[in-house]
Amino acid sequence: MAEETIFSKIIRQEIATELLYQDELVTAFRDISPKAPVHILIIPNKLIPTVNDVEVEDELTMGRMVSVARQLAAKEKIAEDGYRLVINCNEYGGQEVFHLHMHLLGGTPLGPLL
Repeated sequence: MAEETIFSKIIRQEIATELLYQDELVTAFRDISPKAPVHILIIPNKLIPTVNDVEVEDELTMGRMVSVARQLAAKEKIAEDGYRLVINCNEYGGQEVFHLHMHLLGGTPLGPLL
């Protein structure tokens, strides 16, 4: 079993964070170090350390992460202009917290790469 992360505590609301979305599969909240005017993290409630650890039974959760990103992009009024979804994997991919998470970024032109 993977080690618990700060995200696990946010999911359980043991760390005070404004949740933008939460259901039985995923939780979303603003990044504390935003790289764009809108920078939201969408995480599975189940601790999945990296994309390499996603199993067949996690497919519904992964799909929910994308559909929640779409809902939040509309709510944040960035859907029409466009946004970026990013999932980093392991050290070379830039992953810092080993609890899989999707970044929803927008609100400004993001260019070809961040």
